[in-house]
Amino acid sequence: MLPSSQKPYANVVLARQQQWRGRVGMMLVASLSVLAGMTDAIGFMASGDFVSFMSGNTTRLAVAISEGDLGLTGRLLLLVATFVVGNALGIVVSRMSGRHALPLLLCIAALLCGGALWPFADMLPALLAAIVAMGMLNAAVEEVNGLPVGLTYVTGALSRFGRGLGRWLLGERRNGWRVQLVPWTGMFIGAVIGALLEHRMGLGALLVSGALAAVLGLVSLKIPRRWHLGYMPR
Repeated sequence: MLPSSQKPYANVVLARQQQWRGRVGMMLVASLSVLAGMTDAIGFMASGDFVSFMSGNTTRLAVAISEGDLGLTGRLLLLVATFVVGNALGIVVSRMSGRHALPLLLCIAALLCGGALWPFADMLPALLAAIVAMGMLNAAVEEVNGLPVGLTYVTGALSRFGRGLGRWLLGERRNGWRVQLVPWTGMFIGAVIGALLEHRMGLGALLVSGALAAVLGLVSLKIPRRWHLGYMPR
């Protein structure tokens, strides 16, 4: 045990470490959200389908069913199921690699680059590759200092921000609700970038998304191991 005279100093050091862990974690969340926004915008503009926004695809699925459009219904069911598979694969890859982010992000980079280089007119396989990648991306960060975050969907983040705002207006002073805007802002900025890239490169803009995923994987090596273990799903 530490002498009582050293306990205040140890508490200060621990608090600073937690603060820095939170800052680094939110920077990672912002960067990965930019990647998700880029990819979703590129996929949507190139094909008319979302690659990470499954709430949108679910609503479209319901409309397709109501209109009796069997072709579109089948396509959207495939997209939603593929996203679920991607999430499962993300956990598998994460666990098999000892919960290191680099192998996971390199797999995502490979899928996105493969989608960008798909040589045939039918872009469905390229779209599916991007959807699997976005599902896997959710295994990269699940929480930061106990705060839940989403990377490829921001409805939950906006909801948590709104509820926190309501509590703040009532005089409650809880921490953490403001940071929920980080993934939303990252995804919005990424979507703008992705839209601009798609105008110039078409579906080939996924190459940029793939390169960004690889770069973020390399950057993740600089994050202390014990911090990253706290970010990723258990």
